[in-house]
Amino acid sequence: MKIIQDRKKCMGCGACIAVCAKFFEMGEDGKSVLKNAVEKENGVLELEIEKADCAKEAAEVCPVQAIKVVQ
Repeated sequence: MKIIQDRKKCMGCGACIAVCAKFFEMGEDGKSVLKNAVEKENGVLELEIEKADCAKEAAEVCPVQAIKVVQ
């Protein structure tokens, strides 16, 4: 399972951090950052995880759909 975050879409509202600080933190640019992730291309971050935990909730609360949790 992995979390995918498209930082280009992020507007910096912090909703993902509020519900899932385990995986997200605020970056110096005012946008959220997926902790310990690998940058793939064009600001897309990916992180392999064992359990979704709060990541699905973070994806649901993101107003710009910048976060996905996929198998």
